[in-house]
Amino acid sequence: MENRRPATLGVSIVVFVIASLFVALRFISRIFLVKRVGLHDYLMLLAWVIDFGFSFSLFYATKYGLGLHESDVPDAKEPGLNKANYAFTVLYNPALMAVKTSILVFYLTLTRNQKVYRWANYITIAVVNIAGLVLTFVNVFQCRPVSAAFMATLPANAHCTDILTLYLSSSPVNIITDLAILFLPMPLLTQMHLPTKQKGILVVTFSFGFFVAVVDVIRIAFLQQAATSRQLALKSIHIQNGGTADFSWYASLSFMWSVVEVNVSIICACVPSLKPLVSRIMPKLIKNTSDASNPNEYYATGENDITPPQPAMATPEGHPEDHPRDVEATTHTSASYAPNMTFFDFVNMRGPESMLKLNNRESIAPNAITTLLFFLWGFAYGLLDILNSQFQKIVQLDAWHSLGLHAAYFGGYLLGPLLIGRPVLKSWGFKATFITGLCIYACGALIFWPSAVLTSTVAFTISNFIVGLGLAVLETAANPFIALCGPLENSEIRLNISQGVQAIGSVLSPLLAKKVLFKSVQDVASLVNVQWTYLGIALFDFLLAVVFYYLPLPEASDDDLEELANRRREDNHTKVAGIPVVWLTLGLGLWSQFFYVAGQEVLNTSVESFAIDARPTTSLSPFDILTLGHGMFAIGRFLAAFAQWFLKPRWILLVSYIGMVVFAVLCMNTTGSSAIAMAMLVFLFESGAYSIIFAIALRGTSRHTKTASVLLTMCVSGGVYFPFAQYAAYLSHGTVRYSYCVLVALFAAGAIFPLYLNLVPAVKRQVDPVPNEYLRRHHRRNRPPLEVIHREKENRASGGVFSRRRSVVPGPDHLPDLPFPGEAQLNIPPSLPMSRSSSSSQANSRISHNPLQRPVAIRE
Repeated sequence: MENRRPATLGVSIVVFVIASLFVALRFISRIFLVKRVGLHDYLMLLAWVIDFGFSFSLFYATKYGLGLHESDVPDAKEPGLNKANYAFTVLYNPALMAVKTSILVFYLTLTRNQKVYRWANYITIAVVNIAGLVLTFVNVFQCRPVSAAFMATLPANAHCTDILTLYLSSSPVNIITDLAILFLPMPLLTQMHLPTKQKGILVVTFSFGFFVAVVDVIRIAFLQQAATSRQLALKSIHIQNGGTADFSWYASLSFMWSVVEVNVSIICACVPSLKPLVSRIMPKLIKNTSDASNPNEYYATGENDITPPQPAMATPEGHPEDHPRDVEATTHTSASYAPNMTFFDFVNMRGPESMLKLNNRESIAPNAITTLLFFLWGFAYGLLDILNSQFQKIVQLDAWHSLGLHAAYFGGYLLGPLLIGRPVLKSWGFKATFITGLCIYACGALIFWPSAVLTSTVAFTISNFIVGLGLAVLETAANPFIALCGPLENSEIRLNISQGVQAIGSVLSPLLAKKVLFKSVQDVASLVNVQWTYLGIALFDFLLAVVFYYLPLPEASDDDLEELANRRREDNHTKVAGIPVVWLTLGLGLWSQFFYVAGQEVLNTSVESFAIDARPTTSLSPFDILTLGHGMFAIGRFLAAFAQWFLKPRWILLVSYIGMVVFAVLCMNTTGSSAIAMAMLVFLFESGAYSIIFAIALRGTSRHTKTASVLLTMCVSGGVYFPFAQYAAYLSHGTVRYSYCVLVALFAAGAIFPLYLNLVPAVKRQVDPVPNEYLRRHHRRNRPPLEVIHREKENRASGGVFSRRRSVVPGPDHLPDLPFPGEAQLNIPPSLPMSRSSSSSQANSRISHNPLQRPVAIRE
């Protein structure tokens, strides 16, 4: 007879005893050494009480047959087993809620002056408790009526939700909160004024939560194994089912790992509070050898912001302090503090460099790092495309519902940039927006787990939306970062290269998914197994967010953006049809971007059907056609970047739109291999348009640049609507070729923008790049403010980058000092000579002959 009871019972008892010992030591430390018990301690005591009932319900269940096959469990013991299982499932979430809330309340005591950190704690507390309460009520009412959960045989009129399904569905919440608890204190700990030894001890101490996340993943693996073995997705299996269900056998190890998870959480939560006890028993482990000579230097894991005590502490009335000293706040270190400096003081880190002051060479590193994010969302888009198609086959979705999944992803671009991206970007900058987008994307990847377990179209749609939301927030910052980081004359080149890397991700991920990751996904059980891929993606995203936190990425302030735009103020504010040209360019850029993305997604969603319709006997599979199209798209972006070394961006955009319209029309009027070739050429010509539209529309928007980037990113939501229109046109005439009239109309509408750019002279002056268009660093001694005579450069490009004279002086470092914001700008006399030497001579002559006249700096 197979028996898992000894292993289940033995492991559970050991971890519960160890957790109880840690709780006891915690309270010894808090009561007898620190002489202070806080709210987080009472919450930990509550967690232990719930854990006591939780663990003993498992002990009780093993006595009644948990760990045996159903056939080996006596009928008389089944009611007792069901009651124990019910108690176990109900107490699981409250135990985790109490432990995690205790940890997060403790985090709140670490500092009082970091608003972002505290708000992150409050949000995590809210997620932990709201999700925990919801899941607790779901477990309480897992059966209708509730009494059916205790019965040996399920009544005919009763209905129960399978508990393994509930556990698997709630797993993403546990993983997300585990990771949040793990990473939340790290920015505080790693930036503190402490010796390396002390800082290392702190980081390691707070990193014990990593083991909780590991245990949670192991628990999920056993849950998933149990669910797959019982084929939960193929039939309804209830907690009371006998025979084929074999719940007591399959669930035993999963329940054991649940006990391990809760008790390991308690152990890890108690570790930081044991520091005073450890320092009393083993002082050399924490205390530095130099502490004896520094009696006023302290280390804390603090209850609050703690000022290092002075040798004679006194009350304002002059009497000695009566309050007991917190021993946690008085463990010596060799750190040196000013008397009024609190323990959790932050390192005064140098402010980020302005990306608008970087030349081409200096901008390579930050642009390369950010390009990794482009690859990430290209990779995600490709995976989603394949996973959606597999999900559609398994649950047998029709074409309308399939387009709905696609629309859900692009719907994230409608809300994410405005509701999340803009506030974060404007308040905290590009780095914070990257981190926010990565975290949202990771959460969306994890939510694919319950959607697959439940085989719910609604849940799968929500998963797509959250992934799109996270990537939209990422794109809100990533595109303008690449466009602005370095000289603006090369914005379109940089952005096309980064977008080309994104397109490579869109090519590689479907190949990887189709040939390796999702190759065996034929039923729901295998779909559940695929979620390990998304767990890996989520963990990678969280780690990447941590890495970005510590990377010294440059930023762009609104003042710097305005100063740079003011170099070409006259060009930017020339009016066309009564509207300043910069805002007319932005408006038409938004128009063009919206219809361009709409056309791009019409082609992406229909090209497989188009290839089958054009040549039913083709040897290429629909997947091969799509992969070929994405490959042409990636190549086209790099070709567009290369072409800008010889041609102006607006010329390339016009050629791109002409190619899109012409070859889309040819798609409607050709058949066979020729039609497929025309579709591939549409992919090629449309590839570079997005980057060029984005960079041109952003140029000259001054302090409104970040808002403009938000609006341009929102235009990606054009991919939501028009695939439905194309499919409706297909249904009305029965051929995909005819439905491409929608594609032609979309590209024709977008082509208004390049026509405007190339036909209006004032617009040409506004959008054409000029050499060395970036803020150079100021190298000058203090001197009275100058009246600056501003004159636009006369070395505009006649074509691409190679046609531009790089400068009218030997190097950019020899250019005269740039004016600070607010310096006056005067008109240049028409008779002023063009050469820099003559200009300087004339200025010096005027200064030398008229000592009463203020100095005048002449700018080119």
